[in-house]
Amino acid sequence: MPYLNDRVYDSGLSVLDTEATHIHITSSEAATWANIATYTLGNAAVSIGSPAARTPNGRKVTVAAVSGASVSGTGTAAYYAIVDTTNTRLLAAAPLSSSQAVTSGNTWSTAAFDIGIPAPT
Repeated sequence: MPYLNDRVYDSGLSVLDTEATHIHITSSEAATWANIATYTLGNAAVSIGSPAARTPNGRKVTVAAVSGASVSGTGTAAYYAIVDTTNTRLLAAAPLSSSQAVTSGNTWSTAAFDIGIPAPT
């Protein structure tokens, strides 16, 4: 049966915990740092917890909820992108749990969510 020690998972996930600075809501899924400027509809400082056990297996980090962040563009927010602005890196991107039309000048919020790595099978 395949096995990975928690330390292997945690080393990868700790990059999110220690280097992520902002979360963006985006109109398209970012694949590079350069995409952020094109797709962003708003951003906020992000807080990400330390690696922890994931159910049913593997490891995860929890991205804290965002509340009342400013919308900077008008469009449909369908994705998120977590970035390290200090080193100009896109660290993670994925679809939001549901897309929503947003208008510049309004605010946006997200619930807390997990990013995880399952155990090998």
